[in-house]
Amino acid sequence: MNHGQTAAGRLADLLRPIFPGDVPVRIRAWDGSVAGPDNAPTVVLRSPDALRRLLFHPGELGVAQAYVTGELDVEGDLLDGLRRVRRAAREPAAASRPHPRTLLEGLRVAIQLGAVGKPLPAPKSQARVRGRLHSLLRDRAAIAHHYDLSNDFYELILDPHMAYSCGYWTSEDPAYTGADAQRDKLELVCRKLGLRPGMRMLDVGCGWGSLSLYAAEHHGVDVTGITLSEQQQEFVEKRIAQRGLAGVRVRLQDYRDVADEPFDAIGSIEMGEHVGAANYPAFVAGLHRLLEPRGRLLIQQMSRRDHPGGGPFIEAFIAPDMHMRPVGETVALIESAGLEVRDVHALREHYVRTIHDWYHTFETHWDDAVGLVGEEVARVWRLYMVGAALSFEEGRMGVDQILAVRPAHGDSAMPAVRAR
Repeated sequence: MNHGQTAAGRLADLLRPIFPGDVPVRIRAWDGSVAGPDNAPTVVLRSPDALRRLLFHPGELGVAQAYVTGELDVEGDLLDGLRRVRRAAREPAAASRPHPRTLLEGLRVAIQLGAVGKPLPAPKSQARVRGRLHSLLRDRAAIAHHYDLSNDFYELILDPHMAYSCGYWTSEDPAYTGADAQRDKLELVCRKLGLRPGMRMLDVGCGWGSLSLYAAEHHGVDVTGITLSEQQQEFVEKRIAQRGLAGVRVRLQDYRDVADEPFDAIGSIEMGEHVGAANYPAFVAGLHRLLEPRGRLLIQQMSRRDHPGGGPFIEAFIAPDMHMRPVGETVALIESAGLEVRDVHALREHYVRTIHDWYHTFETHWDDAVGLVGEEVARVWRLYMVGAALSFEEGRMGVDQILAVRPAHGDSAMPAVRAR
């Protein structure tokens, strides 16, 4: 068989001008044809619709749409496949962008393979939020899309604390688990905030209550947690009742509506990414207003080095309107609000381990996950975790704990020795 005339062969030929040497993947097409190196991960194109999505959404979004619908699949280790493609794309001889001749040839091949036609509808799992960017109603819808998926689904993946954020891995002991890393992260946050019995603490974007419950149980503080997710609020309220924690309350409330200041300490764990670029100055100014003089603020937040935003896939399927920026820009915004930044603690490598831990649990319970949310959403999450792990691994994304204080006439009341 002349592989150059098969669907797989013609697609492999299109990739060769972009990548030096062999193409980084083996292609199996809907006509049964195969092309590419024997030892490479195999990309399976089950339908010309996979190509049609790429025509209308070239790059990350088109690939993601085709993958979550099952029109495109990867045999074997998905993380290894993505890693090899990215490694090949970084080779000095790799084309930074396709030559116009390559694009024209790609269109001609797509027409001949029956991939050209009307745009396909977006996958059902793709987010649909409307209204003015970061209005109260739109933010509620965006949060509901991600966090109101299913409490049972998140319990399947997360540790018993239900901490949906980067852990703090303090041991290489094989017996040390993701739950241990989350406990150590929560303790680190509480120590940095200087929590003592009787203090008032605000947990902004409290999630499933991991920090709120831990701070009340282990440090004796009075905690108010706020969230926009009804399912999260219901979950935390059940845990409060089960544990008899009179000093914890959780409110379905936007950060812009909090008015029962002052608080001695404020924590915000991976919520600031949802605030948006335009609203971030008002967000940190509001936290300054809510803090008692000499009160401490800890923001744990993801950053993005290559370009701001959340990325086409994340914004379309995971966290609509998400915005990440370089950590230095976030520090500058916090300082502009009148807060004094005292410490920036990079945890990027810790997120690689955290996501690998979640991913192992997720794949181990794949059938249960599909039973809870359906195969398409499960495929969204598989791609999400693999892509996130690779982004942190390669340094394109980071995560940092930023500790700040509201000073009073130059007095920060901070200890001389950094909390570790």
